[in-house]
This record gives sequence, C-alpha cells and structure tokens, in this order.
Amino acid sequence: MYQFFVEDEQIANDLVIIEGSDVNHIRNVLRMKCGEKVRISSTSGRNFFGTIDRIAENVVEVCITEETALDTELPCRICLFQGLPKSDKMELIIQKAVELGAAEMIPVAMKNCVVKLDAKKAAAKTARWQEIAKSAAKQSKRSRIPVVREPVNYREAVALAGELDVVLLPYENERGMAATREVMERIAPGQSVGIFIGPEGGFDPSEIALAKEEGMHLVSLGKRILRTETAGLATLSILMYHIESVSEAEEERDQP
Repeated sequence: MYQFFVEDEQIANDLVIIEGSDVNHIRNVLRMKCGEKVRISSTSGRNFFGTIDRIAENVVEVCITEETALDTELPCRICLFQGLPKSDKMELIIQKAVELGAAEMIPVAMKNCVVKLDAKKAAAKTARWQEIAKSAAKQSKRSRIPVVREPVNYREAVALAGELDVVLLPYENERGMAATREVMERIAPGQSVGIFIGPEGGFDPSEIALAKEEGMHLVSLGKRILRTETAGLATLSILMYHIESVSEAEEERDQP
C-alpha cells in the first residue's frame, strides 16, 4: 500500500486532496486507478487509510475509510549530526537514517571534511536531501517526514545539540562496550537524542575536546573502525532496538 503525506488543511471531513508532485507520481509513475487503497499521513501526525475516488490532471481525491492510531515514529526524537562526507554518501546516510527512525538530519562542516559547500550549493544539496528523506519516509511508512537542515559548522551543531537531553559521539579512541551499554540503557522513551558522526578524516582533537566540555557521551561501537556512512547507522540501529524494546515493555505493563 502506497503512502502519501499531506498538510492538515488538505483534509476535510472524509476527503483528502492530494496536490503537487504526488499527483504526477500517482497518475504517470504508479499508474494507480480509482478504488485503490492508500495510506495518508498529515503534518500533525494523524494517519488514515482510504481509497482513491478521483484522479484529475492536477489533483487526486481520496475518500477516508479509517483513521488509525498506528504511529510508526520512534518514542524518542533522534537527531543525526553527520560530518559532511564525500561524493553521494550523504544521500545513502539520509535514506537509511530515515528508515531507522531519525527525526532530523543536520549536515555538519567539520575540520577534516573534504567537501566544502558554499551557500548556493548547500541550498541545492539540502533540497535534494529533503526529497530523499520524503521518499524514504513514504517507503518505510513513517508518520512524519524527517527534516534535513542546511549544513552548519561544528560550533553551531554543538549549540543545537545543547537543546537535547542526551548526545552520543561514537569515537574510535573510546574502548569498552560496557560503558556504551550503560549510556544507552539510561535513554528513555520521550527523550531527545543527538548522534555526532565525524567525516572520513575523523574528528579533530579540538572537536573532541569541545564535545567533552559540553557533556557529550563519547562511546565505542566496537573494536573495528567504521566508515562515516556506517557509524551513524550502527548507532541508530542500537538506539532503535533499545528504545522500542523499552517502549513495548512499558506498554505491556500498562495493559490490564
């Protein structure tokens, strides 16, 4: 079942009005027909099932058959602060981070980044990355489209992370999974979590020093050195498993 995202104002009573690029996608790419079932998510996080009632040139109308309480979002808000990688690695990272439940991706210009983006290139890249996030959200049946911010410098990223409850920084010089497990197990549903990932060249010592000053948790991901496109996804996978396991256990305890 295909999924589409709409603004709240596009929903009126039992009718959803789909506009914009999704219309062309429904008509000419998916070649969908009236009567086919779809899943709709609104910007406020409401989720519906419905059937296509009318397909016109610039609009598709969907009749709502059911509003579902099913929420596919993680019970924690996770922000991935990703050091700008080379080539098109950022596209892969964003796609997989969305699938794993990240709510926000913040590209970060760090000292050891090879890639340098001026304002014009950064805006164009961000628009492209946001479309990738939207596509991945549809594919993975997310209830909301994660946000991709325009690139920031390291100090700006650290300031943003200061608003979060917990910030993790996987670092190859950290040893011992016991400490990593201890930090992870303290993270509870409802908290906001940041993950800092360095670029191909790794973190500069001054960046690590600032992270420690700001109270970030330096953690190990094991004895092997992970590529920049792997480290964030590994951390997200561990967090997803832990957070959803805790959340499911709490739901079971609350059941009569």
